[in-house]
Amino acid sequence: MSKLTHTDSDGKATMVDISDKKETVREATVSVKVLLNENTFELIQSNNLKKGDVLTVAKIAGIQAAKKTSELIPLCHQVALDSVDIQFKLEKLNSVIHIIATSKTSAPTGVEMEAFCAASIAAVTVYDMVKAVQKDVVISELKLLHKTGGKSGEFKRTNL
Repeated sequence: MSKLTHTDSDGKATMVDISDKKETVREATVSVKVLLNENTFELIQSNNLKKGDVLTVAKIAGIQAAKKTSELIPLCHQVALDSVDIQFKLEKLNSVIHIIATSKTSAPTGVEMEAFCAASIAAVTVYDMVKAVQKDVVISELKLLHKTGGKSGEFKRTNL
């Protein structure tokens, strides 16, 4: 059975010592869905919300969140990010915004948590921007799609 990495020999929470780990290129991609009604989706797509350009604001918020991950998640290391990219795929048929966040570093530890923070904060920012016109927005299916680098190697989700 695998052991959790963030616990010491007594089972207490601890920060992982990465001083002996090699710096490698590491990348992680996370996705999340934002489900809207048709009216709200159209307002976003046509950039007609009073608060402004929803997707640009959400992108900036997601990038900022990735950069602050170690301040938000107690046992995360500060990671020098090489890049954070956030893409939006608009699915008009179901009024869904798919948010895909990718973080990349050349460091001795991974960047999955940075991608998770970027995607989730981008999604919550969409809600903040549209809450005046729709309060029943659903944010769902936050998940790791792909990661590379490090001791554990590559992970690729097969059930998208």
